[in-house]
Parts: sequence; C-alpha cells; structure tokens
Amino acid sequence: MPELPEVQITAQLLDEAVRGQKIAYARSPGINALKTFDPPLSALEGQSVEAVRRRGKHLVLDASGELSLLMHLMSAGRLQLYEKPAGPRDRTSRLLIGLTDGRELRMREFGSKQAAWVRLLRREELESQEALATLGPEAWPDPPDPKELLDAPRPLHTLLRDQRVIAGIGRSWVDEILWQARLSPYKRGADLDREEADRLSAAIVSELGRALEHYREVVSIPIPDKMPMPLRIHRHEGEPCPRCQATMKAVHFEDYVIAYCPRCQTGGRALKDRRLSRLLK
Repeated sequence: MPELPEVQITAQLLDEAVRGQKIAYARSPGINALKTFDPPLSALEGQSVEAVRRRGKHLVLDASGELSLLMHLMSAGRLQLYEKPAGPRDRTSRLLIGLTDGRELRMREFGSKQAAWVRLLRREELESQEALATLGPEAWPDPPDPKELLDAPRPLHTLLRDQRVIAGIGRSWVDEILWQARLSPYKRGADLDREEADRLSAAIVSELGRALEHYREVVSIPIPDKMPMPLRIHRHEGEPCPRCQATMKAVHFEDYVIAYCPRCQTGGRALKDRRLSRLLK
C-alpha cells in the first residue's frame, strides 16, 4: 500500500506538473471506484487544477469551482500522468482526468480487488468526510510527541499503523522506523520512557525524510507502477542487520509480516508468531 512517502512524492510531482491546467474531461471507467454522484464528475470539466496535495495516505486534487477530488489508492493503486489518453485496452484505469494540453491524469489499480476509491466533493464537505475527519495528526514533517500520542496499552507496531492515532505510516515504514529507534514492535506505547519516545520521534522524521529524499532523486513523471522503496528492514528477513549484522527475523501474519532485528530491538529474543503462541513482551 502506498504510504506517506509514496503519496507525498506523488502529490509533489503531480502538483508541479498540472497546477493551473484546465480539465477537458473527467471519467470513471472503474464504476466501483467513484463513491459520489452529486456533484457529478462532469462538473470538473472546464475547471482548473489548483493543487494536488496529500492528507494522510489520501490524495486530494483541488479544482476551481470549489471542488475537490478525494482519492485513496488502497493497496494497489497509482495516480499517474501520461502524455496521451489511455487506450481502450487499458483495464487498470479507475479515473481519467483529461487536460486541455492533451495529457491525462490517470488513477490506475493493479490486481482484482478494485478497492481504490475517489469522491468528488464540494470544498466545504471535504474535511467532514469520515476518511479525513478521523485521521490523527500527520506523521511528517512534525510528528507529535510519542510519549503523549501513543500513551495506550497497545503495541507500537499497531499504534503507529493506526491512522486514527497518527496519519501516514503503514506496514512497510513502521518496520523501518522501529528498527531505527531500536524499539521492539511489541513494546507497549504506554511503557515508553522519555528517552525512547525521543528516539521514536527522531526515527519517524528521519526514516520518512530519507524515503522522500530518495524518491526525489529517482522518481519522475509519469510515476512508476512500482515505487523503488529504499527499505532496509521490511521484507529483509534472513539477511544481516544493516547495523549489527545479526540475522533479521520476522513474525508472519495472514496478510502482513513484521520484520525486526532481535539484537537491536528485542534484547536477543525472537518474537513468536501469535498464531502459534503468546507473543514475547
């Protein structure tokens, strides 16, 4: 799933490329993707793009006429800009925004789930949408104090992925952040001391910032189908830890994996799979 760094670089590049452009047409080939009908999608035609921006893991396209497109790419979506319109054989398109200069902004989704969605809203309705109204504070560039924000008897790995607690972090970057902070994925938020909270705050800023710096160097329009994520921990089970060279381990769940270094993060202990036994504290 695209997380804060991937959505942020998408918003930045597209904002630079299409701000001020007029919209020639707006269509939704993926009928399941469009979740609103009033105002109709055709209301965008003739309007100008005022901004493309990020809110949590969501993308927002602000248009003149006090209209905003709220988009969530879910696990397999991308928002990309192409020089020419999509052909009839493109079955990945969920939303097409044609510009008067001939280019096309295209929300595409890979796989069969068709979970990505878009809502066209009047600007005054945007922040009251549940998807945005329930978001916690932004994780970047100025995250709130983890000592106060995460003061709950829940594991850090769960708290940091909860968009109602803090917005933008998902399964990939939470592994990187907790490794950088030298904290166990299962340490409870309420048990963070002052020094640990400061390490966690610094790790959130540094890891998300590192990803964005990397993307600014290697990502360009039209936005690749697969982002070149600079991951060091997530998906690297069995490899040497980049810091201490211990073998990294993982906890496997039905639809995701938690990766960690037992020496750096859990005092040398291997975390056990919840499906098989109780987790180590």
